Amino acid sequence: MKLGVYNAILHDRSLPEAIGVVASLGLTGLEINSGGFLPPVHIPNLDEIIANPSAAADYLAIFEGTGVEIAGLNCNGNPLHPNPAIGLKHAQDIRRSIRAASALGQTRVVTMSGLPGGEPGATRPNWIVNAWNSGSLDQLDYQWNVAAKLWSEIDQLARDHGVKVALELHPQNLVFNPAGIRELVERTGATNIGVELDASHLFWQQMDPVAVVRNLGPLVLHAAAKDIRMNPAAAVYGVLDNRFRKLRADEDRTNLGDDEWGNEWPKESAWDFVALGKGHDTAFWTEFLRALHEVDPNMAVNIEHEDVSLGRIEGLEIAATVLKNADAVLGATLAPVPAHR
Repeated sequence: MKLGVYNAILHDRSLPEAIGVVASLGLTGLEINSGGFLPPVHIPNLDEIIANPSAAADYLAIFEGTGVEIAGLNCNGNPLHPNPAIGLKHAQDIRRSIRAASALGQTRVVTMSGLPGGEPGATRPNWIVNAWNSGSLDQLDYQWNVAAKLWSEIDQLARDHGVKVALELHPQNLVFNPAGIRELVERTGATNIGVELDASHLFWQQMDPVAVVRNLGPLVLHAAAKDIRMNPAAAVYGVLDNRFRKLRADEDRTNLGDDEWGNEWPKESAWDFVALGKGHDTAFWTEFLRALHEVDPNMAVNIEHEDVSLGRIEGLEIAATVLKNADAVLGATLAPVPAHR
């Protein structure tokens, strides 16, 4: 497997410094954020890279001799948001990322399916998580029609550029589980859209990431190594713990586009993001890598660090140790490939 880091946690430093961190961890890939919810800190000249082969060559030269290579572009966002200041921008970021990936010799762009409003004229996304009533199914049908229009176009663009788009199975998206990606592929006939297998959001939905990988097979295009810990509060609040607090304008908060912002995480939450190994041990991550290896032995698996109890480098060091140990165990248990005579 190809092990690396998603660069958002390293946006506090320059690209060469971020590459140095990844190399020091004994990892070989850096997944580059290229828009969406976050600004493209480490690739601000996307349009120039797309338009000018020499700009692409100059960007690739930054990685030469470092032992680290680009491990995909990432523009997670909501390209279906009914507010055009968010939805249209994030959709355009996906298009730019596909073109930039092609210019850089990359074959993977990570993003999210997005989530529209529930009916024409809506101004906010509507995530339907339990469609037991007919009205909810009507809204879902409307949402899938909206999604199919965009993703049919994106699939064609990706195909034209030799790129595959990996959708993270993430809450508040139409595609957040295996049924969702299959619905999207069926409605669009997509050939260049699959999933980024981020185990963390499957854990809290009480899904088995290993089983999901084997269920989806070749639809798994890319992976994130990210862990969670279920807390005792889950017994009371359940996995859909919605006790978030809206942050004030004078508090530190993350802009998600236009006038939407990230909220404060619930106190004594049902679950938390933690460094790899603090929620699930090396034995689990070995089997996760094994399942991914069955799909593609050269798949990129990139650490995403969001454990707020740990510093940026500290969290990456803990996660890298677990991931490398899991990969080593996997390598020791794989059957050797017979030599050709």
